[in-house]
Amino acid sequence: MVFDVSVALSWILYLALFPMAFFWLRRAWRIGWRRDFSEVALRRGEPAPDAQRFAPYDLVLHLLAGGVIVFVIVSVLLGTLDYQTWTAIAGSTIWCKMFFSFALARHAHAVPKKS
Repeated sequence: MVFDVSVALSWILYLALFPMAFFWLRRAWRIGWRRDFSEVALRRGEPAPDAQRFAPYDLVLHLLAGGVIVFVIVSVLLGTLDYQTWTAIAGSTIWCKMFFSFALARHAHAVPKKS
């Protein structure tokens, strides 16, 4: 195996999966079991005004993304996923989690319409 840029980036991606899974699953733990809504639908570091309303959506998002990343980590360690598959799953999960978190935060911080 020749050590080049693609190998280095693959290692960086794989090693970055560990803290991502930890933080996402920790946030799910805080929302679901500790009932701490201070990190629900963050926008500019501020939680949503009605964070309890959006907590189930944020909980499912973090549990799903963290679970998929843990699956990828374990599968790579066991050698059951090839390179193309695990990078596709990991990359898609990261991007989808970011997009859905962004959309949830914008929806949770929407200005209510005046009637």
